[in-house]
Amino acid sequence: MERTVIIVFLSVIYSALHINCQEAILHISNGGTDRQYCIVHNHSWTPLSQTLDAAVQYPLVNMTSTVLCDTSGVSPEVVKGKALVVMRGECEFSQKALVAQSLGATTLLIASNTSLIMPSANESEYAKVQIPLALMRYRDFLEAQQVFGEGMQVKLYAPAYSKIDPSIVVMLLISIVTVALGGFWSGACERDRLSNGVAGGGSGENKADSGELSLYSPLKVFMFVALMCGMLILMYYFYNILVYIIIAIFCLASATALFSCLDAVMDLMRCGTGSFSIRNVNFSVRSLILAAVCISVSVIWAVYRNEDRWIWILQDLLGIAFCLNFMKTISLSNFKICVILLSLLLVYDVFFVFITPFFTKNGVSIMVQVALGPDASGEKTQGNMVEVPAEPQAPSEKLPVVMRVPRFLAWAQNLCGMQFSILGYGDIIVPGLLVAYCSRFDVWINSSKKIYFLSCCIAYLLGMITTFAVMLLSGMGQPALLYLVPFTLITSAVVAGCRGEMRQFWSGTTYEVLDSSRKPLLAEGRTDCSIKGETC
Repeated sequence: MERTVIIVFLSVIYSALHINCQEAILHISNGGTDRQYCIVHNHSWTPLSQTLDAAVQYPLVNMTSTVLCDTSGVSPEVVKGKALVVMRGECEFSQKALVAQSLGATTLLIASNTSLIMPSANESEYAKVQIPLALMRYRDFLEAQQVFGEGMQVKLYAPAYSKIDPSIVVMLLISIVTVALGGFWSGACERDRLSNGVAGGGSGENKADSGELSLYSPLKVFMFVALMCGMLILMYYFYNILVYIIIAIFCLASATALFSCLDAVMDLMRCGTGSFSIRNVNFSVRSLILAAVCISVSVIWAVYRNEDRWIWILQDLLGIAFCLNFMKTISLSNFKICVILLSLLLVYDVFFVFITPFFTKNGVSIMVQVALGPDASGEKTQGNMVEVPAEPQAPSEKLPVVMRVPRFLAWAQNLCGMQFSILGYGDIIVPGLLVAYCSRFDVWINSSKKIYFLSCCIAYLLGMITTFAVMLLSGMGQPALLYLVPFTLITSAVVAGCRGEMRQFWSGTTYEVLDSSRKPLLAEGRTDCSIKGETC
């Protein structure tokens, strides 16, 4: 009985995670060369095979000189047992299909000079058509003619599309590794400050002197969140202008962040600097080389930012560096500030994702509209009608505020337009600031096991897994902070409570802003043992 329940449950999950898509693949060959092109079909008509091997191959007859609304001028001997390609227009898709079927054709391709949409008809018409029907771009057919000539053999197939894609695993690895490295880096910097005699690591002046900023005032946190809300609304209304400003800022900030990350790696590897001087001005060979590399990477991204096929690699690299440098540079002084900031940003995320669609004209949330751009048709949600442009479109500018990984198994969809899994930088940075605080707190209490840091990282991982699971089951994008904030905040609070360190964890280093000469929370060199009689 239990085994049956498990099998039924897994079958339901499998069915929920596999959907019928409107995009399919047209495979054209002539024996030596083969090409694949995007087509759009409707699975309510005759279904297509799911694999290339299972698809039946037919010779293709070029009849783009007609729209095939009737049989006049068409000889059945010419088309019988073959695939036809005709032009779109003048009559319904079902009428063309019935005419082709009556002539003995095995497959009907409709070439279009306008956007490809899912071919549909009245419910009663579907049962009458017994041959596959699909739309293709006319320019693709012209290209195929140049490559293959008239001796084209075609296969139509629609690979099964699963919501579970390896891109999700890649995105999960990017997020958890970035958060863990950022938190570890922040803790290492705090340890270096303590070992160099910098008081406690929480002093605003000392942080500023080291190029770091500390948020220790609730008022500053409220102002920061209000500024984010205002900026998001401005981006929504003035996207076409502000997008270029954001791109320029990102190029500068990401190049600086990449330099900071690579410089830290070089220090860890104990690479020399190779200094030299010109007119009493000292220069570092290593810094000059790193600066040239980082600026080059940033410029290459800026120039080719709309090349979807490969530029996502550079965008993710710069994004990871940006997130790492942000977590290392901006520090939260205590758990109270962490709770206020993360809670406000949770409300911010939920409001702009779930509530704003009720106020926008097109029913799309402000957050999604800004993140994907006003013309981002490639990023679609399940249930929307597919519309594939018939001609190359000028790429729409998108904000560089997300990690992007192509959906590796969406072969048909990627032929029609690259599909991506995305994750906002905020979903890494915001919980990452709490992870960084936990890492610094481990340093302040000399925790050899890094209990706060590891616990928060595990909580973040579980929160991300929950986010992706809900997204897959619901078929809708989710505000990740809705799950990440409770997971990380509650876990950190529970660890502090169980260890009897909630008072220290809550107050953190706020008092050190007024007293920069104060020593760390616990004397340096103290072993990780009991506090107030509680064992660690």
